[in-house]
Amino acid sequence: MIKTLLGGFVAVSALLGTVGLAEARTLKVVASIDILADVVHNVGGDKIEVSSIVPSGGDPHEFEPSPADAKALADADLVFVNGLGLEGWLDRLIAASGYKGQSVVVSEGIATRNMEEDGKTVTDPHVWNAAANVGVWVANIEAALAKADPEDAASFKANAEAYGKQVAELDSYAKTAFAALPKDKRKVLTSHDAFGYFGREYGLTFLSPVGLSTETEASASDVAKLIGQIKAEHVKVYFFENSNDPRLVRQIAKATGAEPGGELYVETLSPPDGPASTYLKLFKYNVDQVLAGLAK
Repeated sequence: MIKTLLGGFVAVSALLGTVGLAEARTLKVVASIDILADVVHNVGGDKIEVSSIVPSGGDPHEFEPSPADAKALADADLVFVNGLGLEGWLDRLIAASGYKGQSVVVSEGIATRNMEEDGKTVTDPHVWNAAANVGVWVANIEAALAKADPEDAASFKANAEAYGKQVAELDSYAKTAFAALPKDKRKVLTSHDAFGYFGREYGLTFLSPVGLSTETEASASDVAKLIGQIKAEHVKVYFFENSNDPRLVRQIAKATGAEPGGELYVETLSPPDGPASTYLKLFKYNVDQVLAGLAK
């Protein structure tokens, strides 16, 4: 009788131990770009392991997935993507990997903007360049993580609230700072059209020789038209982007007399020792760079 009871106790203890390990299992999460991976990490905390498909410094428009990316996706519990056409390579990667899980589109619910690209109306995918939109990301990420791991839902909620507060504070910071600038001083030249949401949210006008995707090339007539517009609108400062070739924007600046304002981080984080190693740092750095450039 005693042996039977002891045997039952051991069996139940082993079962409970197995359940505990299952509940404590860290979610393997993959994000499409490193900016998104950083935001997911802040919401998931130590309950998840997150990696980015596009490496830091990479261009999501021109990215070509590798077999290693397919393997990482196949092993994932959850995949987070920006959506809105940013990850044009994603369907091919999913098919190659055999991933059968959920792909969470974090930009759902954001008021998107349209733009013209090669004569077509397309949706601008660069939503993270307005901090308020990342607040939507955070809510979508929290909901998806809580669904995948209900046991840690309270942790995800606490993390999302704390991080969301920091994002909202940066949004307020940018609005206040740019509102102090005269309206005729809020025009900027950049490498490609990735700051539409930034401009819409904070009252700036961004001009660029290349459209939403760096895969497109500006024609000679487009460049000539842009140079004329810059001169007519008295654009005085230009910025190049850390993940794009700066030569064209520098040529246009030379033709118009625009002065360099520095480098902006648009679609990727900086290295860990750089000025934009997290999303929060990236956003504030970009705001401060643009403010300093426009103040020249």
